[in-house]
Amino acid sequence: MEIRLITPAGEVRAEQVSRLPDLLAGGEGVVWVDIPVCDQPAMRVLTEVFGFHPHAVRDSAQRNRVPKVHVYADHAFVVLHSPELGAAGHVHYVELDQFIGPGYLVTVHGPLNPAVDTKVSLQETGAVLRRIEAGRFKPQSSHELSYAVVGALTRRLEEFIERQTQSVWLLEQRVTSGHLGDPEQFLDQMFRARHGLIAARTMGALGREIYGRLAVIGRGVPPSARPMLEDTVDQFSRIYALADSQKDYLQGVIEFYRTRSDTKMTVAAERLAVIAVVTLPITALSSILGMNIIVNDQTDFPLLAVVLTAMSIMSATLLAWAKRQGWW
Repeated sequence: MEIRLITPAGEVRAEQVSRLPDLLAGGEGVVWVDIPVCDQPAMRVLTEVFGFHPHAVRDSAQRNRVPKVHVYADHAFVVLHSPELGAAGHVHYVELDQFIGPGYLVTVHGPLNPAVDTKVSLQETGAVLRRIEAGRFKPQSSHELSYAVVGALTRRLEEFIERQTQSVWLLEQRVTSGHLGDPEQFLDQMFRARHGLIAARTMGALGREIYGRLAVIGRGVPPSARPMLEDTVDQFSRIYALADSQKDYLQGVIEFYRTRSDTKMTVAAERLAVIAVVTLPITALSSILGMNIIVNDQTDFPLLAVVLTAMSIMSATLLAWAKRQGWW
């Protein structure tokens, strides 16, 4: 558990847990409590020092499948997700919980899949902390600090969409050039990229709904923080639009690929139909007359010539008919 006091001048002071009550009552700056893992000691701090609702404390300790927002008398509890690309195209949902109150921000990093490095969950808070320590950002309120953390999360979503878009462009180039390689593997790559874009679009849409709800309720939100809420809603709306547009573009690439494949199959079927038209009547004629024309003791050469001539005429007639039908 990292406890920091951020002074109005932008100075960051590391503090002890025992100092939390005095820091919250002192009003010397913004108190930022960052909890990488919500274990039992952390839950006691959330319950006994801050007095958060038991349901909110429980939600911060367990994995939440969807974002949520709960607004209380003097603080709000917000759950968000960011993406992390895993093995075989799987998208991990990295959870970030926030308790936003007067003069303090508590960030709790939700439980992670064992396949995800713990450093991944600390990217947003780490980026904001580096900005503060470098003097580029001096938050004057907990809402401003939370706004910066969520801004880092949306930038991460943008970077994820950028990486997925790069994959989409490479796939599109392979489709238009005809260099597809293994068709099964190629289709698998296209649908993995589509899955990643859908995951990012979902996170953008749900984040927009969560912060839209927080802006509508407005309880405990100072007037100075309302523009930040509105901009956060706009950021998540932009994330949704970007991911949705790229998903539609990839869907167009997939449809182009399927149309080309279907066209090839249609042409192949037409050619097979021509072969069937030409050979099946001849095969039927030969199966009926063959045993009577070519035998072991004697071959009837005149009749054989007549049959071969008939077969040639049948083949030429059927080929001409198939040509008029446009089959070849």
